[in-house]
Amino acid sequence: MTAVLPRPRRAGTGPAGQPPSDREAALLGTPMPVDRMRALWVTLVITTIGGVLRLWNLGHPTDGGSPVFDEKHYVPQAWQMLRNGGYEDNYGYELVVHPPLAKQLMAAGEWLLGYNGWGWRLTAAVAGTLIILLVIRIARRLTRSTLLGAVAGVLVICDGVLHLQSRMGMLDIFQALFVVAAFACVLLDRDQVRERLATAAGEGWAWNTPFGPRLGFRWWRFGAGVMLGLATGIKWSGMYWVIAFGLLTIAFDVAARRTAGIARPWVGMLRRDLAPALWSIGVISVLVYLSTWWAWFASETATDRHYAEISGDGSLAFLPGALRELVLYTLNVLDFHSSLATPDGDPHPWESKPWTWPMGLRPMLYHHESGNQIDGCGQSDCVQATMLIGTPAMWWLALPVLGWGLWRTVFRADWRYAAVLVGYAAGLLPWFVNLDRQMYFFYATPLAPFLILGLTLVLGHLLGRAKASFERRGTGLLVVSLYTGLVVANFVWLWPILVGEPITPERWNAELWLPSWR
Repeated sequence: MTAVLPRPRRAGTGPAGQPPSDREAALLGTPMPVDRMRALWVTLVITTIGGVLRLWNLGHPTDGGSPVFDEKHYVPQAWQMLRNGGYEDNYGYELVVHPPLAKQLMAAGEWLLGYNGWGWRLTAAVAGTLIILLVIRIARRLTRSTLLGAVAGVLVICDGVLHLQSRMGMLDIFQALFVVAAFACVLLDRDQVRERLATAAGEGWAWNTPFGPRLGFRWWRFGAGVMLGLATGIKWSGMYWVIAFGLLTIAFDVAARRTAGIARPWVGMLRRDLAPALWSIGVISVLVYLSTWWAWFASETATDRHYAEISGDGSLAFLPGALRELVLYTLNVLDFHSSLATPDGDPHPWESKPWTWPMGLRPMLYHHESGNQIDGCGQSDCVQATMLIGTPAMWWLALPVLGWGLWRTVFRADWRYAAVLVGYAAGLLPWFVNLDRQMYFFYATPLAPFLILGLTLVLGHLLGRAKASFERRGTGLLVVSLYTGLVVANFVWLWPILVGEPITPERWNAELWLPSWR
């Protein structure tokens, strides 16, 4: 890793080909690596390897050919959508409590491969593979190192949470994909803004007003709004990242204007950047979210399509008919979620609270079969199970990584850690608001990419600067290599309970490292 501040891919130059000024250099920072073609091949090779592992025996295990765990909710709903043209309509099964997008994506896999494990898990595996690609590119941009981008990709492949969620017909891996894509757009927007301000500074018109220049249309920020709308179209918790990334991009704008030497950067942000940010991140995300309900709006028989009439609710009469029905339906579902409390003395056996998620102290058992009906382990009595476990070599370092990131943010003004912490906090902190609610470890799926990005930044410090001495760089490379090897070995050990391979009861017990895993 070479420096804290990044620079767009092109090298900055001042007027008439002169070297950039101090202001320009501060805005542009360290350039991206010039090994574009090698970086592309590294990205494609690692992503391909990850994709093969995600797809490996994807249709296994099932519950006698039917879905397992919470797949039993979403897979039949996706099949209904395939039959109906994009919406659920089974009034005998009222538990339709999430937006439709993830189930529509699952329906695409079922349309291609049928109502089987491969069909209902295919698009989840594709989403999990795309997360590998995105994290590689994000880590490379954050660290300005192709090597560290590759390391981040290996860590994503070897994370048990992202691996198993990529092999389940559930919602969370899709939300993680769109959240990570939105984060990538926010980072690209940051670099683009600084490049535009550097151009203004180099040409001498950045300071024509004390508020700084207007920065033109920002397509990457618009893209972030689209991705956040899609994330919310998976689960309503996507709105937390709408708020978090909206605040993050505003903070980036203030910092960029201050670095450019704008006399009044905060007022400049309020006058030049705030309204466009509210449009791109706020309004666009809402419009995209509403668009994910297209089939529901177009139908007459979708679940609760006429909720107001069915329930006799006469409120919100000022809203247009279909929108009013959606709002009332949404409020009803939100009430269901908020009141989904743990019964006194009768908790769900795999329930967990958010303070256990960073280290993965209470994983989830998705599937378990044992006995002589299971063969393939070399004994008459075998165990076949899948369990959602975050690879301990990474997840058990979460608290030190978060603490180090907070220190770097506060005392070193390291924007990279700040950005990663914002993404992580948006997926964790809101769950502390209603601790009586039933919660489960799979809610932490979108945390995994941000944990890995934080780990990669730490590994960048251990690796050392590109211009460090040969001994320092060699020692750093050894440490990074040993740690990456440890993560891979940990993942290989967990592999049987991430893919449901038959194992002996002794091996099953050896996989359960902590009492809270049982």
